[in-house]
Amino acid sequence: MPLARSLAADVAASAVRPMCIAIAGAQGSGKTTLAEILTEQLILSGVSAVACSLDDFYLERARRIELSRTVHSLLITRGVPGTHDIELCARTIDSVVRAPTPMPKFDKGLDDRVDRSAWSTVSVSDVVVIEGWCLGARPQAADDLVAPVNELESNEDADGRWRRYVNDALGRYQPLFGRFDRLVFLRVPDFHAVRRWRAEQETQLPKRRRMTAAQLRRFTAHYERLTYWMLQDLPGRADLTVVLDDDHAIATSVTKSRP
Repeated sequence: MPLARSLAADVAASAVRPMCIAIAGAQGSGKTTLAEILTEQLILSGVSAVACSLDDFYLERARRIELSRTVHSLLITRGVPGTHDIELCARTIDSVVRAPTPMPKFDKGLDDRVDRSAWSTVSVSDVVVIEGWCLGARPQAADDLVAPVNELESNEDADGRWRRYVNDALGRYQPLFGRFDRLVFLRVPDFHAVRRWRAEQETQLPKRRRMTAAQLRRFTAHYERLTYWMLQDLPGRADLTVVLDDDHAIATSVTKSRP
């Protein structure tokens, strides 16, 4: 992947060590693939590097069940801000650059974090590459939360309690995001592409685990609001914005000028 090779060369030439590179983008945008190839290219360049995913820092199912009971029923669904263990993520990133570190693992089939005894230990690395759909996102203004963006918000969050909780939680993610030395944003064309690409991913799962079209539409609706906000806000702030077309190809890339 030319993009990964170019990015790896840029990082390898940097005097900043240790370094954390974040890759953000909606579901199906290619974050995991880019993170894996970037890490491989860095290692080939002589830079020790490790890749991880924000997905592996989801709260355990028991904790999300408790949130669904005490805050809002929609919080049973993993993915939105407020459903990650951000403190564990920050501690892990800080540790990886100092010592061999157990890396948390989340099993999406079980919808739960696996037992710590099953975590793999990664070596000390100069560069940590973390990918996650909402990395770098900022909270929206309170007024922007009032109008629902889809049927899920209209029907299941009529009073806006869920989206206010998610937005407030995103504020608590900012110290973690402040640790990032580089932010790469994979900019999808629109949310219709997200649904289509996510449906393509679904076909790769065992049949017993696949969602129906209706289930998939409801699931992706949890992320629609923040996805559209990131499409507006992140291109002006990310160090590198990669614009994807409807066919999942790179249309263009824009590097932010550094002061």
